[in-house]
Amino acid sequence: MPQQDLSEWDEDLVVSVDQEYIALLRSIRWAKGFGLLFVQCSPAEGKRLIERIQGDVGGKRFNQLMLDGSVTDLYELLQSRPEVPQSDVLFLTGLEKSLIEYMEPGPQRTYTAQDFYAEDRIPRLLGQLNLQREILKETYPLCFVFLVPRYVVKYLVRKAPDFFDWRAGVWEFVSPQEEIEKQSQQILQGEYEQYLDWSSTQRRKRIFEIEDLVSESNFADNEIISLRIEQGNLCVADERYKEAFESFDAALATKPDDHTALYNKGLSLNNLGYYEAAIASYDAALAIKPNDYIALNNKGNSLSHLGRYEAAIASYDAALAIKPDDYVVLNNKGSSLHNLGRYEDAIHFYDAALALKSDLHEALNNKSCAYALLNKPDEALKYLKKAIELAPERYIELAKADTDFDSLRNDPRFQALIQSLSQNS
Repeated sequence: MPQQDLSEWDEDLVVSVDQEYIALLRSIRWAKGFGLLFVQCSPAEGKRLIERIQGDVGGKRFNQLMLDGSVTDLYELLQSRPEVPQSDVLFLTGLEKSLIEYMEPGPQRTYTAQDFYAEDRIPRLLGQLNLQREILKETYPLCFVFLVPRYVVKYLVRKAPDFFDWRAGVWEFVSPQEEIEKQSQQILQGEYEQYLDWSSTQRRKRIFEIEDLVSESNFADNEIISLRIEQGNLCVADERYKEAFESFDAALATKPDDHTALYNKGLSLNNLGYYEAAIASYDAALAIKPNDYIALNNKGNSLSHLGRYEAAIASYDAALAIKPDDYVVLNNKGSSLHNLGRYEDAIHFYDAALALKSDLHEALNNKSCAYALLNKPDEALKYLKKAIELAPERYIELAKADTDFDSLRNDPRFQALIQSLSQNS
């Protein structure tokens, strides 16, 4: 591609070329000595920009550096790259990988700068850059062009405003709508179970990517709702229930009667300990889909947390009327009966759950507790042993602390069982 001389501008060029690109091109063309430029764009857009800039600017030596993984010392990395001193312009991508672990996700519409990012943590990369500011300028008198997503620019503006004092500028490039749509569809193909297998860093990166998509796109309401729900699911998988609640609430701001958002909002509120609010959210979801037995089960769980065991049983019964063979609901109903002191009735429902899933360790442990409270140590020890064998990391410590087993504390068989299984776990 022939090189364009951009040292002089004519009216035709200004009219025909995007103003943002012209301004960026001018800054790179005129750059002398050390400088930092930040280009806000998607990875695909960044790739196109690098190719275009190298074609449009003559008389400059260009190089590219991908930051693979988290980098703590950029100066040290540059020292290991002999091609860097031979550059006039160095494009850097992947900066977000060094910052993401320090960033706290959540829908920006309800978050202050203090809430949105971890205020008590400074990324090691930024800390090192501040310490090495002068030596970096002296050693590498070239133009650094960081190509980063929108959420990184927002983070730097809020967390490290002094970073922009290094002769820096910021340019924003939005991807074509069809590319944004494609990225959205790829994200919406994700599954919650898949997110559980991801690292926390992977989940947070995807949460921020969704925030950027929603911020810079012209999506229809239904796609915004889907993206917010997906964002909420990622937050739940990362055990960030406050952020999950905010994501589902953001979806409901667009469509207040969205059943999935209402149900998931209830789950988040329950995990935050706001049981009354969770029940209200489940009720709103059930008003739309009365036969949602999972929502009925979870409503029962919230009622149980509030000690309203009779109401919880009524909710579990409504769920069982729709799906009588759900072992989770059967076990949960047993737990509420257990909490009412109706241990024989509770055992009946634990048995019903175990008939459907014989290795349901929650039901085995609950059944053991009920037998202990009925002063039937042989049965209690039998089922406790089975529960511990299935999930030793959970039930050994639980058995030591659970008051339901107080009647067994001095029983040598109980002590021997705990000791034996502790050694084998």
